[in-house]
Amino acid sequence: MVPLVLLAVGLPFLIVLVTTPVVRAWARRTGFVDSPNETHKAHTVPVSYGGGIPITVAIVGPIFAGCLLVRSLASTAAPEWLPAVARTHLPGMASRVPEMLGIAACAAVLHVVGLIDDRRRLGAGVKFAFQLAAALVTSWGLGVRAIEALPAAMSIGVTVLWIMLITNAFNFLDNMDGLSAGVAAIAALIFAVTAVRGGQIFVPMLALVIAGSLLGFLIYNFSPASIFMGDAGSLVIGYLLSVVTILTTFYDPTRSVTPMGVVVPIIVFAVPLYDVTSVVIRRLRAGANPFHGDRRHFSHRLVRAGLSPRGAVLTIYLATAATGLPAIVLPRLDWTGATLVLVQCGCVVFLIAILEDSRAGARPEAKRE
Repeated sequence: MVPLVLLAVGLPFLIVLVTTPVVRAWARRTGFVDSPNETHKAHTVPVSYGGGIPITVAIVGPIFAGCLLVRSLASTAAPEWLPAVARTHLPGMASRVPEMLGIAACAAVLHVVGLIDDRRRLGAGVKFAFQLAAALVTSWGLGVRAIEALPAAMSIGVTVLWIMLITNAFNFLDNMDGLSAGVAAIAALIFAVTAVRGGQIFVPMLALVIAGSLLGFLIYNFSPASIFMGDAGSLVIGYLLSVVTILTTFYDPTRSVTPMGVVVPIIVFAVPLYDVTSVVIRRLRAGANPFHGDRRHFSHRLVRAGLSPRGAVLTIYLATAATGLPAIVLPRLDWTGATLVLVQCGCVVFLIAILEDSRAGARPEAKRE
């Protein structure tokens, strides 16, 4: 298992590490940069766009290569050099190759849409349309569905809403150097561990590939960032993480565990969901377009409360880990233990909200958003 983990993390990490400087140089040369402004851009000098290109290549490339390798190995006797755990799961992995190729194709389409939007704004309606299409293809076409115990139509509806919610949550979260990439990397690692504990191998490998690519990107994207992922990256990682949560087995009725494991994704994504919910509410209260960028995000509010941008990002990393790490053990807990983990997550989120409100009341300037 260790060699597979190292390969899943290391290969995309190296791909991003090598290709990002090339993309960054190309973006500077062609003027594909994000220029500062007074509305919601905190950087003071133009920063290269295009970070979503190496991220997507480092994720989609290994997915296609892995699918081809699995299909090839499944058609013959498994070689001795293949780890025992991989040989055991090889037939199951081979059966999911069409599904994974479809998911990779949807991610590639969202990447292209995001890349166009980074070049010239497409508008929220166009992006939502492509997100909806990708979610429908995933749930209805590929059969990747959440809560399969529900009737098919309801399961598809829930899946589409979930994919679009998480995709946009990470798109919203991409508002400060290293924020969306770091939170996504933490979430991907947690889901990888959770899936391994659930006896899976294909899903944790996908989660580790996502984590490896993001860890490599953070070398260039952490404050002060020299390149941004843009929508070409945030739409891809949001979509893929939402799919990972659907594919992960959080509850197995054959085991002596509670069905509370199904709330694991909500716990791990508690901070991104808090950000997208709070910022939409604040924009609506101010009479602003909820999909128009500004500085009302959780990270911006932390900066106004006195933290540096880097400190705000690290604080959100810590909050994500605080809510997400207990989720690893939640599927194996009894009702009492699972309820306590869920309550703990709620307490962390409510504590953040209370502290934010108290700071806003103490600092009148924080109300001017």
